[in-house]
Amino acid sequence: MSDISRSINKQDTNAKTSGSIEYISDMKIEGALHARTLRSTMARARITNIEFPEIPTGYYIVDRSDVPGMNRVKIIFDDMPVFAEEEVRHIGEPILLVVGEDRAVIKEIIDGIKVEYEPLVPEFGYVNSVIHYDYEKGDGEKYFKDGSRIITGEYKTGYQEHIYLEPQGIIGIFEDGKSTVIGSMQCPYYIKNAVVQALGIENDKVRIQQAATGGAFGGKEEFPSLIGCQVAVASMKIGRPVRLIYDRVEDIESTTKRHPSLIKFKAAVDEDNNIRAMKVHVSLDSGAYIGLSGVVLQRAMIAASGVYTIDNLSVSGDVFETNTVPNGAFRGFGAPQMFFAIEMFINHVAQELGEDNLEFRSRHLAKQGEATSTGGHFRDPIIMNKMIDKVMEMSDYKTKRKQYSAKDDFRGIGMSWYLHGCGFTGSGEQKHIKAVVRLRKEKDNTVTVLAANTEMGQGAFTTLRKIAAGVLEIPVERVIYNNPDTDLVPDSGPTVASRTIMIVGGLIARAALKLKEQWVDGEEILIEERYKQPDYVEWDDETLTGDAYPAYSWGVNVAEVEVDKATYEVNIRNLWGVYDIGKAIDERIIIGQIEGGLLQGVAYGTIEVMDTKDGRIRQRNVTDYIIPTACDCAPVETVIMDNPFPLGPYGAKGAGELPLVGGAPAVALAIENAIGKKVMKIPATPEYIMELLEND
Repeated sequence: MSDISRSINKQDTNAKTSGSIEYISDMKIEGALHARTLRSTMARARITNIEFPEIPTGYYIVDRSDVPGMNRVKIIFDDMPVFAEEEVRHIGEPILLVVGEDRAVIKEIIDGIKVEYEPLVPEFGYVNSVIHYDYEKGDGEKYFKDGSRIITGEYKTGYQEHIYLEPQGIIGIFEDGKSTVIGSMQCPYYIKNAVVQALGIENDKVRIQQAATGGAFGGKEEFPSLIGCQVAVASMKIGRPVRLIYDRVEDIESTTKRHPSLIKFKAAVDEDNNIRAMKVHVSLDSGAYIGLSGVVLQRAMIAASGVYTIDNLSVSGDVFETNTVPNGAFRGFGAPQMFFAIEMFINHVAQELGEDNLEFRSRHLAKQGEATSTGGHFRDPIIMNKMIDKVMEMSDYKTKRKQYSAKDDFRGIGMSWYLHGCGFTGSGEQKHIKAVVRLRKEKDNTVTVLAANTEMGQGAFTTLRKIAAGVLEIPVERVIYNNPDTDLVPDSGPTVASRTIMIVGGLIARAALKLKEQWVDGEEILIEERYKQPDYVEWDDETLTGDAYPAYSWGVNVAEVEVDKATYEVNIRNLWGVYDIGKAIDERIIIGQIEGGLLQGVAYGTIEVMDTKDGRIRQRNVTDYIIPTACDCAPVETVIMDNPFPLGPYGAKGAGELPLVGGAPAVALAIENAIGKKVMKIPATPEYIMELLEND
């Protein structure tokens, strides 16, 4: 074992014995140099020349010429360069690193570098489509030609910034021909595959270790692959460890966001006021590079009919590249955009038809056995009616809805219905991830979980250990789960897509059952379990039809608001939620997840404003980009209803993303109830509400 590896392991041991945690910026690695990024100041331009000041001894420039393998970050389309090439495509694009011992000297060098550009015409609108998907269910076209009533709607959503408490940070080490990358991350094997490609070396010559991670929400899914490649290249070139730690402003300016969207609906309604067919188109802004945008688009499109059964659907979508910061994974992964839009549209259709919104929505609510949007089936029990009744009782929804609609006191109440597919979309789990977990029983009768899934504040380590301990019938203290290290754990897939408990936890439960059957005190035993897709799941990648997910989690939210008559600010008075996540493994952790996610969703719909001017983000710190504080937290009442999924551990389904999805539509519908105007975009800022009221 190298001196550096011994140092890391010692730090890990000290953290466990002292009760403290060392994040990546706390790690002291002997001989480590600091790195800082020189970034583009142009939204789109050709680099014609770079003029460097005198570089002191012991300081280094690392750029694309130093990448020994492919100068592309391995994600899906591999279109993002590790370091900029001839053309920069967004403000903040990394051109090179300056590396050395003193951060003040590094800053002086960066300030002295002059980049000469030939400006090119940037694109900031929905013009340049780089991905297009579509799918059909039934035969919708005839209902748009037979004299049905046609109702349309168009909805917009903006950026959302993750604001994880700990900014991005990575350390790269190269010794004895092997590259080790340590950092704040969600997906160690994503980074490993990216570094292998960038360095052009063998798979076993790259090792990725997760440091304690202070929050992520999707923001540390694909982005650490970029900076992981950069420090790997730098440490290989220089021969010393290299630290690349972002401050908050740099993190906000240059990391991925939630995709802005433009979503259009057209519904054909028959003489009985039932929606017979619907056309939906979603446009997503990917920013300068595609990244994960294609998969985000698919999940948004699959949610096009929400929780409703629409027998005839025509759904299409496009990813548009713009010369802005790239967008990527964020909790909900396309569903928050679509569920805001579909929930508003369904309510607006009911309003236009003069129908009670509850009765209209209930008639269209999906039932067990019916076809999903993509022609799969809802095979498991759907308990939404019971959930809706419960949340209405908790919130006194019907009374307040009628009361607020009849008065001019700017108070309102709104209710959202939603679902979330658990696990990767379509064939992702079976064809691409192929998750593997191992359980190793030690001679001292402790059991180590060997999996690549990360703890980032969501309680995964506690919950996964409880699953193993429960099956084995041993104290949870005898189950060990360390931060993943790709030299030690198999690839169980990324910590994303509401898959950790249902998919990986299910594998751990099945492995634990096998271990229990083979258990012999004092002996070492290794059990391996591989993911197998349920036989009933059939999916066509080309047509986007079939069972997109093996199971769905469901939610209902009610938000009660008061809009200030003078400032038009929205005050969230109360929040209620009822959820079907199968079975809660640890109810305290789940309620924490739910309440945090709901607040994140409500803020997405009201106060989290981010926009760009000439390609540059205008809100570059937490003074300008507002997130909710404790003062903004309304009382929350949460109920979890058991509805066990047979293939999940103890019946558990996905829960991490679900609670964010319903927040924005619930609060937007409450604002509508308060002001008597249709809300067509989020965030619903005071300026937008004033505009709605003044442009009567």
